[in-house]
Amino acid sequence: MGKKVVIIGGGIVGLCCAYYLQNEGHNVILVDKSSMNSGASYVNAGYLTPSHIVPLAAPGMISKGLKYMFNSASPFYMKPRLESDFLKWAWAFKKSSTPRKVKTAMPIIRDINLLSRDLYDDLKNNPDLGGFHYERKGLLMYFQTNKEGDHEIKTSQEAKKLGLESNILDKEGIKEVETGVSVNAIGAVHYHCDGHTTPVNFMEKMKSYLLANGVQILKDTEVVDFGIEAQKLKSIKTKTEEIDADHVVFAAGSWTKNLSRKLDLNLLLEAGKGYRIDVSESTGITMPAILLEAKMAVTPMQGFTRFAGTMEFSGVNHHIRKERVDAIASGAEEFYEGLKIATEFKQSAQCGLRPVSPDGLPYIGPVKNLKNLTIATGHAMMGWSLGPATGKLVAELVSEKKPSLDISPYHPLRKF
Repeated sequence: MGKKVVIIGGGIVGLCCAYYLQNEGHNVILVDKSSMNSGASYVNAGYLTPSHIVPLAAPGMISKGLKYMFNSASPFYMKPRLESDFLKWAWAFKKSSTPRKVKTAMPIIRDINLLSRDLYDDLKNNPDLGGFHYERKGLLMYFQTNKEGDHEIKTSQEAKKLGLESNILDKEGIKEVETGVSVNAIGAVHYHCDGHTTPVNFMEKMKSYLLANGVQILKDTEVVDFGIEAQKLKSIKTKTEEIDADHVVFAAGSWTKNLSRKLDLNLLLEAGKGYRIDVSESTGITMPAILLEAKMAVTPMQGFTRFAGTMEFSGVNHHIRKERVDAIASGAEEFYEGLKIATEFKQSAQCGLRPVSPDGLPYIGPVKNLKNLTIATGHAMMGWSLGPATGKLVAELVSEKKPSLDISPYHPLRKF
């Protein structure tokens, strides 16, 4: 018999949880405090990234954060602040940034990414949902210096050990793959395992599908409290009503930390702000790419080219820093010959908050002290890539089935 499941959060993870829970026969209600038309799920680079096997918490990242702390235009920016939660998170991040822990994380990240990519294939083949933009052309990692090139080639060698195919391109090789524009790079690594999408296209189709299949979606509805009885969540409380639930899923991204606090759960989670510029003029760009020196992503989407990047830890806010937008535009213009991003596109830049765990692995799973709560957040820069896999795993857990993957590495209250 299906359960009444309330999902808090209407981003890519929340929608995918709703999709797979509905497929399992559950009665699903999705609640989001926003209008569900903006945020990280709409402004991301749209990548499916099995190649991204190295977590954000990697050796040297804390040093970079300290180096860039007083440069708000830097690609990895930590705003100086003496908040206890942030300091605890930063300490856990530092402890996670060791070669041994990164090596342990690599196959874990690969496996959940490959599962998610296969699920995107299945979603594309769903005649009632299909038609969304999705291509499997791989991902190019452009480099302008031998330093960045050597580092990426080394990463690609580790990826090959994990069964992820790639090859190294020189200048001529780049021209054969990216035929639409001249690239100012001395080489690239081409990962063949990756894909890309147009996020807003997928999100709108998924919302329509869910509504048509009986999922109730409550927009502009903020959860303010919970009803608890005998170590179970009996209900969620909004500003206007109380909704009973057999099971509750926290998929509220960076806001999940505040929800967890109401239940006395200490979830280490920080909001990592990313920016995007959408250029609707023709750029000639045909291949998705990471510009390594600029630390940014480029994606040819349906009707426009997206330039996205930066990781900014400055708390939960949507303040647009002009200097960071300008840095993205400048970085792109340095890599693509003849590219000039007009002021109108920079002025229309948007940002989104990515929920970042200290070790770069998501939080997926139950917590001991609340028998009917499942947490699904903390995906950092891979939220878009891992949405379907997370939804599938959550649905299996709620349905009391064996998960498709070992979920122990993703335990929400794991020690760092």
